Amino acid sequence: MFTADWFFDLEKKIKDLGAASDAQSFDEIREMLSRPRRFSSGEFAEMCAYVILAGGFSQKTAKRIHKDIMEYIYKNGANYDAIFQMFHNKNKVSAICKIWGNRAELCDGFYKCATDSEKLKYLSTLPHIGKITANHLARNLGVDVVKYDVWIRRLGALYAGIRRTDELTPEIKRACDDMFSHLVRETNLPRGYIDVVLWKACQLKIISMDACLR
Repeated sequence: MFTADWFFDLEKKIKDLGAASDAQSFDEIREMLSRPRRFSSGEFAEMCAYVILAGGFSQKTAKRIHKDIMEYIYKNGANYDAIFQMFHNKNKVSAICKIWGNRAELCDGFYKCATDSEKLKYLSTLPHIGKITANHLARNLGVDVVKYDVWIRRLGALYAGIRRTDELTPEIKRACDDMFSHLVRETNLPRGYIDVVLWKACQLKIISMDACLR
């Protein structure tokens, strides 16, 4: 495990299953992280809406709901009552409407941040965006960061040969960072892209769950 051949084999298996996507396709994610561009305020709000919806849902379900909501918003505006009829979660719908209504200001605020750390801190202050979700959103916006979600924590512990815990302790975070640094050297790919491939491989059970759960 944790070699270039191992990683590229995971990537191939995911692509062969037709599952190589997050908010964008794997190829789009890799290109965006390698050559970041500035998103429009509308694109920024769309990315925010996607990660808000993704929490607690399968990717397939989140993408379907996201598509329906964004199509409605672009045609009719962010009407809370109408969107709530499409998706019955008051907090998430309220957050999406607030972000859409202030998208220009919020997008400008994001791009005024000088460092990745500042961008993560800024995103974590947006409605319904917590610290872990901020990492997901930042990566989708082209910032080369990782999510540190539960599967990544387990893989990091496995890589470092330490006892697994699902909490993001300093030791687990160091182990994850060491794992990503190693795989960046092995593959010459952005760590944010490596993150999304590893997460998807765990979700699809391509990576042995028995290994991750040791």
